[in-house]
Amino acid sequence: MDDFDGSILPGEDNAFRRLPEERRDAIARASIEAFGRNDYKSASTDDIARSAGISKGLLFFYCKSKRQLYLRTMEYLYDRAVEVAVDDGLWRIDDFFELMEYAATKKMALMERFPWALAFSIRAFYPEHRDVKDTMDRWTQRQTDAMFERFFKNVDWGRFRDDVDPRHVLDMIIWLADGWMHQRRAAREAIDLDALMAEFLSWCDMLRTWAYKPEYAGREGRPNGKEVRS
Repeated sequence: MDDFDGSILPGEDNAFRRLPEERRDAIARASIEAFGRNDYKSASTDDIARSAGISKGLLFFYCKSKRQLYLRTMEYLYDRAVEVAVDDGLWRIDDFFELMEYAATKKMALMERFPWALAFSIRAFYPEHRDVKDTMDRWTQRQTDAMFERFFKNVDWGRFRDDVDPRHVLDMIIWLADGWMHQRRAAREAIDLDALMAEFLSWCDMLRTWAYKPEYAGREGRPNGKEVRS
């Protein structure tokens, strides 16, 4: 799994990723907004091309189909998320929950840079159209597996109780977020980033208390109130 680079279409030529940064960013921003505002079927490639400042023909030269454009846009967003979240600060963290919170805070900043990124990500997490559903479902699972293997390698697993599987804890956080977003979507309520972050932090606190050995169950993994990391 270490060779996973975020590609949704491995083996296919990726002309989009080779584009000059300014043009790639313009297309990605336009696509994120279009696929965030609308479901896959309703999103207009005409609008995307117009917003990106290119012709529709050129858009489909870079991405051969609407499906490929959608998937390349998700790859682009994944790459940006890794860029902002995975830095020297992340590699210095050895506490599972502190790492989760650090990455979430970084991703919040990304969502502010791309106002429609959250809406697009939610639609991509719950794909409905047959053109992308199976591919996105497989990729979502694969990138979760890769994230756990690659970005948690410095975590001190000894803080977990012996009967707790850390990977299961990660799944539980994902399920909690999934349920929270499902509830908001069912009620047709907007997903508020600050509210989501507040809930996320409360889930981490709750699961820390349950999953960690007693001496590490305090805030930020501090045994007996003392900092674990130097």
